[in-house]
Amino acid sequence: MKLSLRGIVFTALFSALLVLFGYISIPLGFTPVPISLQTLAVMLAGALLGPLYGFLSVALVIVLTAIGFPLFHGVGGFGILLGSTGGYILMWPFSALLIGLLIPRIRLKGFVGYASAYAVLLVFGSWLVYVSAVPWLAHVKAMSLSAAMVAGCYPFLLGDAIKAAAALLILIPVRQAFPAERLTGGAGNKVVPLD
Repeated sequence: MKLSLRGIVFTALFSALLVLFGYISIPLGFTPVPISLQTLAVMLAGALLGPLYGFLSVALVIVLTAIGFPLFHGVGGFGILLGSTGGYILMWPFSALLIGLLIPRIRLKGFVGYASAYAVLLVFGSWLVYVSAVPWLAHVKAMSLSAAMVAGCYPFLLGDAIKAAAALLILIPVRQAFPAERLTGGAGNKVVPLD
């Protein structure tokens, strides 16, 4: 696995974006899970940086948080990963990875291309997260799966659809101007020596 300096820089930038979007949250009274923009950051990391750097940008935040850095809503420590939202957080790197694998295979032109990209962002950027998030929430809060769906899934579906649309609106012009290889310093980017 060879990493480029440009890829590392963008990995750090998207890690910072994930942390920043964590501060934009709305707590709901009936659930320990707040509404936040963090899934938007995960979608963008995977879609714009590709699978490797997208995965690393999200995983970096998780590792630093587990070590004790206060990166999730100003709180850090391994307890964050074992808390009510741990199931969401631990699935985010894999969401970014899968989005990064699938988005480059979609031609971002026309209705079919846009609809396909939107579906990838929505399914892998948010719905996949519920596969681990809902059972974990049920386990931590000692509730049934149906109660965990009410507390940790249903209230967020509309917001997820809006975030996937926002990610697509950002992805289309950025990807046209800067393909993932150009952002991360992948193939096709060579250093030109000065004479």
